Amino acid sequence: MKRLIAAFAVTVLVWAQPAAAQSILRDAETESLFADMAAPMIKAAGLSPRDVKIVLINDDSINAFVAGGQIVYVHSGLLQAADNVNEVQGVVAHELGHIADGHVILGEQAMKPAMKMQLLSMVLGLATLAMGGGAAGMGVMAAGQQAAMGQVLAFSRNQESAADAAGARYLTTAGVTGKGMLSFFKKLQNQQYRYGYTNIDPFAQTHPLSSVRIQSLTADLQASPAWNKPIDAKLQERFLRVKAKLFGYVSPPETTLSKYPDSDQSIYAHYARAYAYHKAAYPDKAEAEAAALIAKDPKDPYFEEIQGQILLESGKPQEALAPLRAATMGSGQNALIATTFGHALIATEDKRNLPEAVKVLKVAVQRDEDNPFAWVQLGTAYEQLGDEPRAALATAERASMMGDNRTAIQSARYAMANLTPNTSEWIRAQDIAMTSADAAASSKKKRR
Repeated sequence: MKRLIAAFAVTVLVWAQPAAAQSILRDAETESLFADMAAPMIKAAGLSPRDVKIVLINDDSINAFVAGGQIVYVHSGLLQAADNVNEVQGVVAHELGHIADGHVILGEQAMKPAMKMQLLSMVLGLATLAMGGGAAGMGVMAAGQQAAMGQVLAFSRNQESAADAAGARYLTTAGVTGKGMLSFFKKLQNQQYRYGYTNIDPFAQTHPLSSVRIQSLTADLQASPAWNKPIDAKLQERFLRVKAKLFGYVSPPETTLSKYPDSDQSIYAHYARAYAYHKAAYPDKAEAEAAALIAKDPKDPYFEEIQGQILLESGKPQEALAPLRAATMGSGQNALIATTFGHALIATEDKRNLPEAVKVLKVAVQRDEDNPFAWVQLGTAYEQLGDEPRAALATAERASMMGDNRTAIQSARYAMANLTPNTSEWIRAQDIAMTSADAAASSKKKRR
């Protein structure tokens, strides 16, 4: 009986919370690409590009999902599997269908009757067991579990079909071809064949079978005025760059160097090898690959960023300043690049650089609300300048972001005690102290 209950519970947890133990990868160039390639579909879905985020997950499986709010999570394995940017656009359009139609909330509501069905079967099964009907009681519970899971899976398949249809509409409205959506589904279908999944029970799946999805979408996508529209060449070039640098970052160095040998002098190969050599602790070779990128385009902020990053992490912060300063300005003060630049300024251990570090990092934290490392660096700069109250406020901001209520409360109260009352910074410290205290109290009640 315990095994039956546990099996149902585990399945529900996996279905409802797919992001529990996965790490997020953040890269300025990748996030810029995501924003630009998705903006037309986001608008077509009636959403705001400022509110929707696409987040890269370090996971080599081919997957993307929505887990609440207006965030699309994309696995790194999906980018590696995609042949072009249009295939990724098709996947994102599908996920936007989940967001626009509120599927996560509806999914949570759908779980309630399934859980009631499961609990009812448990009660009936236990009653049968108590009356001496062992096999019958276990059968009742097993049947209840199967019926509950069938209801959940059917609801999930319906949502997936609805998201497919919505995604196709968004692509058409945005003037983006749906060829990538179909080709990626065919890729998934071929993967099923490759692994021998030929006799699949369609009613035991969370998603419709790939063949069914292709059949359902083909006519509508081919009827779109955008069907024969070519893929955006600039987006495709950016995609190939991101794909190569991602491969170099997540793959073992020997794998990267095998795929991108020294004979390959393309931008993609230089990008991938720069990360491979950097990971393998060959700083001279990594710097040479970064220099090759700069030689191809001296004003590219992302090439300047990787050059500065390699120099900084190789123990050369002073040399890293020039490329990182140029990258920060060339990218319009992108928050992630600016954070690295601020870090380099502090790492020089030259107090003359601290005022510039504070200036740069203040802009970074204002532009990026999900950047705890920027707050750490800003707090470090303030501390080295002897500004303890603002260092404490930066610590409170970082702790509040990370859910460390105790540190947030202590640091915010210290900042309040030493900042000028009723200034914007003092008020911010007060807000953090109050909200963190409320969160701590609420967490304490839940544990009782």
